[in-house]
Amino acid sequence: MKRICLLLAVFVLLTSACGGGSGGGSVDTAATTAAAATTAAAAEATTAAAAAETTAAPATEAATEAATEAATEAAAETATEAAPAPASSGPIKVGIVNLPPEESGYRQANVEDMNDVFSAANGYDMNQTNTGDNSEQIAAAEGYIRDGVDYLLISAANATGWDNVLASAKQAGVTVFLFDRSIETDEGNFQAALVSDMHTEGNTAVDWLLGQGLSEYNVILIRGQLGSAAEIGRSAAVLNAAEAGRLNIVADGTGGDSWSGEEARKVVEAAIQSGTSFNVIYAQNDGMADGAVQALDAAGISHGKGGDVIIMGFDFNRFALRNVQAGIWNYNGQCNPRQAGKISEWIKAHAAGQSIPSGVVFQEELGIDTDAITDDIINNYGINEDPGRLN
Repeated sequence: MKRICLLLAVFVLLTSACGGGSGGGSVDTAATTAAAATTAAAAEATTAAAAAETTAAPATEAATEAATEAATEAAAETATEAAPAPASSGPIKVGIVNLPPEESGYRQANVEDMNDVFSAANGYDMNQTNTGDNSEQIAAAEGYIRDGVDYLLISAANATGWDNVLASAKQAGVTVFLFDRSIETDEGNFQAALVSDMHTEGNTAVDWLLGQGLSEYNVILIRGQLGSAAEIGRSAAVLNAAEAGRLNIVADGTGGDSWSGEEARKVVEAAIQSGTSFNVIYAQNDGMADGAVQALDAAGISHGKGGDVIIMGFDFNRFALRNVQAGIWNYNGQCNPRQAGKISEWIKAHAAGQSIPSGVVFQEELGIDTDAITDDIINNYGINEDPGRLN
């Protein structure tokens, strides 16, 4: 059964531990120069973000209206009085702890979005540190707290180990927002988290897969950074389906901390060389899916629509969506990298003494296959450069 799986925006207050202008702000020396967005890329990201918020996803009108009403009610329930806003009348000081843009096309778009929105032109004094090492991230966060930032934004490399940092931020009066990835900590340790529901992303993808009517599903699972929220959520659906006897995991590898396409290629090459029988590659980002396809092509194994191997990726890079459209890949799951605009709205409201959300806010995201994808979806929801139609 082929379909668009739409994850409509849901605003949820969790009650237990949870597990623009142009130009960018200054970037910490640990950051890579690739974080600096070109004006064109920033404009594209801003335009696509607006489209993603205002363009109705493929769904029935009644379902869209119902979900919108539910989201509005949930948002009202999660809006709470936040901690006292900073008294400074100058630029708002923001420290951002993020992953490096080289990690993936998703991360590149995310870093560029942060640089674009939290700019001096928009009233911010921002510094961003980009590293995939959790200990370096923690050290950067501690440094920003010592420097007296008003707001600390964190996309954690690992979901654990942050309690002391968050306690220090609270003691120093620094308001913390999580973005992209959740942290396993008490909800009282941060103001709000704007994240993708990684478990739902995984469930949506696996539900699609199990609807393809194969006689058996022999899956090569290629994970991202082990222990990250994205890896945990996207893996869980596959592991649960395997435990229920609905699919077989015949190889289980990882692209490492950098979500490397090269490492993913090696995982598939090893499976081919060992004679392992497989008909699905479930890669947890687009770069790793691309690396896996390279191994198949080198071995002369067909893939995509009508091929011997189903190819699944995540992140909605436009090159990946074009591969889905051409039938070279079969499925792609969205992970929206554009959180900066919404967090900036919250910060400005907080600085004005207004109520802002607390807890976890999930983004609207899609899952798409070859039969359902359109140019409009690629233009409105895709990220990074568009190579154009591949056939």
